[in-house]
Parts: sequence; structure tokens; C-alpha cells
Amino acid sequence: MFFLIGGIQPKTVTVDDSARLCPACGLAQARLRRIDYYLSLFFIPLFPVKRGPVMLMCDRCAGVFDPNQPVLPSERRSTVSQSYHCRSCGQALDPSFSYCPHCGRRV
Repeated sequence: MFFLIGGIQPKTVTVDDSARLCPACGLAQARLRRIDYYLSLFFIPLFPVKRGPVMLMCDRCAGVFDPNQPVLPSERRSTVSQSYHCRSCGQALDPSFSYCPHCGRRV
């Protein structure tokens, strides 16, 4: 009697190894990846059967996002009015800053 153990198994493939900003945690830990499906024999992937869609996967928070429409945390804050200025040098600042990046003084 002869048995073959085979089937289709997923395998995560890195499409682009350059680090990108993660929309959830804001760190440069996300990479472009996709999940491909392979025909396997004795748990060894032999032939690709189906390619999955490309997605942005974060190594730190394990989030999965659409790479075409990332929502960065800095873009969420951009709706705040830019009328916040440094008292020392007069440069426009983000309201979350504690120190002015232009002159270095405390705001």
C-alpha cells in the first residue's frame, strides 16, 4: 500500500523588503507581502497554485492594511488648525509639540 501526503498550503512571500510606516503604530516596521498558495507534497511546497493580493503587514503590531490607501496617524492630526505658533521665533507648530523644532525653546 502506498500513501501520498499532499495538499495546498499558504506561504507568506515578501514582495518589497523596504520598511514603510505602519498606519496603526506609526513605526517603520511594515512591509509589502502577499500570501501565495502552493501545491505541497509531504509538507514541501512544490508548485505555486494561486497568488494572493499584495498587503501591508506590520512586524511589530501584526496589522494588515491595504497598501493603496494607508491612513497615517499624522494625517489624522492634520485636520487641526495650524494657528499654533512658537512664542520665541513665530514659526507654525503642531499642537502636540512640547518644544519648538526651529529654535528649541519650550512652547
